[in-house]
Amino acid sequence: MAIITITKENFVDEVLNTEETVLLDFWADWCGPCKVISPFIDEIAEEMNNIKVCKVNVDEEPEIAGSLNVMSIPTLAVFRGGKMVQRASGARPKEEILSLLEV
Repeated sequence: MAIITITKENFVDEVLNTEETVLLDFWADWCGPCKVISPFIDEIAEEMNNIKVCKVNVDEEPEIAGSLNVMSIPTLAVFRGGKMVQRASGARPKEEILSLLEV
């Protein structure tokens, strides 16, 4: 499944108003750790058709990051039924990212 770029225009529809499980990646171009986990996020999007994978560029969409109190990047948030159920900050291996989705 393709990664969806989240903006303030589509955040509510794509993340909050969906029953699907959403993996939301907060990142920025200048963030080294974000670049480290980016291939893992891409792989998860390709491999897991039952998960909606989305990305928020915090430089372009600071309102979204602020509304969810994202203070450092990368931050990964998992939403189910429009509610955040899991959150983690910092680079981590793919296995740990996948474990966030299991809860």
